[in-house]
Amino acid sequence: MRPRAGVRAVLACALALVGVLLIAGWWLARPAAGFGTPLPAPPAAAPAPTAPALAPGPVVTAAVPAPVGRRDAAPVPAAPEPVPVRLEVPALGVDAPVVPVGVDGAGALAVPDDPRVVGWYRWGPVPGEAGNAVLAGHVDTRDAGPGALFDLQDVADGMLVRVTSSDGSVSEHAVTARRSYPKDELPTGELFARQGPPQLVLVTCGGDFDPRTGTYEDNVVVTARA
Repeated sequence: MRPRAGVRAVLACALALVGVLLIAGWWLARPAAGFGTPLPAPPAAAPAPTAPALAPGPVVTAAVPAPVGRRDAAPVPAAPEPVPVRLEVPALGVDAPVVPVGVDGAGALAVPDDPRVVGWYRWGPVPGEAGNAVLAGHVDTRDAGPGALFDLQDVADGMLVRVTSSDGSVSEHAVTARRSYPKDELPTGELFARQGPPQLVLVTCGGDFDPRTGTYEDNVVVTARA
């Protein structure tokens, strides 16, 4: 039984030594007087959330997302440019709607199928801009009969040509010339000019009709200026 008592004595002595070392360690590592600063009381209404101050380091500010800009209303799109929507030649009884057209697969001007409708070449000037505003239509078709420009070959110098645009404005032009060209001799570079004084160019078919091809041999071209 003595050995057990000896062991207890050794353990008691060791624990006492450990306690002394812990107390001594705490005393040596204790903070100096006045170390650190007390945390101030948070304001009643903080402008932005922040992390508490950590003495003696700097204040760490929490990330706050930037305010998102707001608009009072959606942006107003730019107004579309006025385009021709109606063609009139009162002396000939012409009063036809106008639609924008481009070119077909062969690179030729794409004229509306309905001869009662006139096409405006949309890649060129609008009436009133520098260069030639080209409007074209069929003279007639087998199914619909005479077209809006059927009597264009009878136009005379000085006749009034009126164009109404999509914004409701109306421009008036006076005929200055009428010419006929064989279709393979039509001066397209001149007719589709994008420079020079503003001018209307009206184009339709004319001349003799070729029943083999179902087309007219010529083009009637009328020019008019404001």
